Amino acid sequence: MSIPKDITGDELIRILAQYGYEITRQKGSHVRLTTKRGGVHHITIPKHNPLKVGTLNSIINDIADHYGLTKKEVIKDLFS
Repeated sequence: MSIPKDITGDELIRILAQYGYEITRQKGSHVRLTTKRGGVHHITIPKHNPLKVGTLNSIINDIADHYGLTKKEVIKDLFS
């Protein structure tokens, strides 16, 4: 499975709830999400439509690093 090319920031925010991320702050079009699973971790999601593939790739890599998963595992969990 590959990274989706048509996902919005709002969709990604909803999807990331399954990893325990919750909105903790918003400034303009950027939303900060925080999870306490596996230790405290923050990520920033731009509320763009659609997200750029490079931005989404970076977010996925950051989540994979935090949870000790591979990028493929995170993509499969989130988008299938």
